[in-house]
Amino acid sequence: MPLYQAIVLAIIQGLTEFLPVSSTAHLTVIPQLLHWEDPGLSFDVALHVGTLVAVLVYFFRDWVQVILNGIGISYRGSHPDENSRSLLWLLVLGTIPAALAGLKFEKYADAMWRTPYIIGTAMIIFGILMWVSDRASEAKIGLDQMTWVDALSVGIAQALAIIPGVSRSGVTLTTARFRTFGREAAARFSFLLSTPVIAGAAAKKALELHKTGLAENMRLPYLVGIAVSAVVGLLVIAFFMKYLKRHSLSVFVWYRIAFGIIVIALAFFRVGG
Repeated sequence: MPLYQAIVLAIIQGLTEFLPVSSTAHLTVIPQLLHWEDPGLSFDVALHVGTLVAVLVYFFRDWVQVILNGIGISYRGSHPDENSRSLLWLLVLGTIPAALAGLKFEKYADAMWRTPYIIGTAMIIFGILMWVSDRASEAKIGLDQMTWVDALSVGIAQALAIIPGVSRSGVTLTTARFRTFGREAAARFSFLLSTPVIAGAAAKKALELHKTGLAENMRLPYLVGIAVSAVVGLLVIAFFMKYLKRHSLSVFVWYRIAFGIIVIALAFFRVGG
């Protein structure tokens, strides 16, 4: 795998994992358009590890605050709404649907569902849903107002992200907005909820890689992929959290719709040609 391809794919992963535009869609479509070979399992692991590092670094203090308060140790962090003792257990509850969906449907997501028509359609439909949800009132500003119904709803939505083109961050943000959470609170819950899911995916793929072994010529791309996706992911999270304080999700809605239309159109004309 050429090093420049590793860098490009790591940048794409870092950009799209945390923005509501679907990393799977971009990592599936763009290499196909560029006629690049599939980098394989080892590089997939590297990208997951890189984005895991990014979300852990950015939300490290939040996780300390959530965990300590969740087990009964009072700890006042930078976000007072994360002092709720129930938030840790609501995150556990919200993680269960995605874990079950991954175990049950991963083989479909990695194969037959990775078609341009599914990806394009999911990009458009969930982009429209994002637009509708972003018009919801912001009745619940803090995560201390999260209920088990809210957490389970967002968790079930996160399970849908196994479908290429849906976007984990996009569908969880959309559902949290439908549950009338403000954009900033919705994004924080979305990113906190993503941590165990990304960690689980990285661990599962790393275990598979351990069985098959890491090819000698993939060691440098592997390390570069981790480093680049981690740095880009960290910058994207910081940007996105600040962006949501003053802006709506409209730009991502229009991007999703345009990307979806282009993907479907290219697939149609390729088949037609």
